[in-house]
Amino acid sequence: MTEFRACHCCGQIHELPADLHLGQKAECVRCGAGISLPGSRRMTASRTAAAATGAFVLFWPAVLCPILEIEKLGVRQQSSVLGGIIDLLKHGSWFVGGVILMFSIIFPLTKILLLLELSLLEFLHRRHKARTLRLMEHVGKWSMMDVMLLALLVMLVKLGNLVEFHFGPAVLAFVLCVAMSMVASLSFDPHAIWDDVES
Repeated sequence: MTEFRACHCCGQIHELPADLHLGQKAECVRCGAGISLPGSRRMTASRTAAAATGAFVLFWPAVLCPILEIEKLGVRQQSSVLGGIIDLLKHGSWFVGGVILMFSIIFPLTKILLLLELSLLEFLHRRHKARTLRLMEHVGKWSMMDVMLLALLVMLVKLGNLVEFHFGPAVLAFVLCVAMSMVASLSFDPHAIWDDVES
């Protein structure tokens, strides 16, 4: 039986040979991107699920544990990401606190949960897969944990001569969470989620 697959990168339609199996690779003739093979869903989903699960587990210490300890004029202060957001909201900085809350906690967590749903959990009915996929892609564009990490490092470099700071235990969890989230996004194949529907 002839299989037709579209390239996820450029959309070129390819006719796959009937004798092509999972051990082999298919590449797009136009852009050179890899083409997911029929039956590759389990392998692709397991990679994505493993990375997304790791990101989910690391997310909580990343936002709840102290990320930084700052000492200025003999006064030490520890703060977590969530604690910093709560402090901003308490002091009336609703806009800044709300923006950080949305882009550094709510959107990244939603993206991780949707990746888990598409690759592992599958609580939703299959007819909701397209909607879940579109939501995950839209939310993923606004997930800014990596941007926040970069902003934190830039801030520390600029404040290096003014205050003494020490990294808290959340820094490692934060870095690993960002890395695992990126791995989950890169390994996720949106075409593979339809394999069980077609079979």
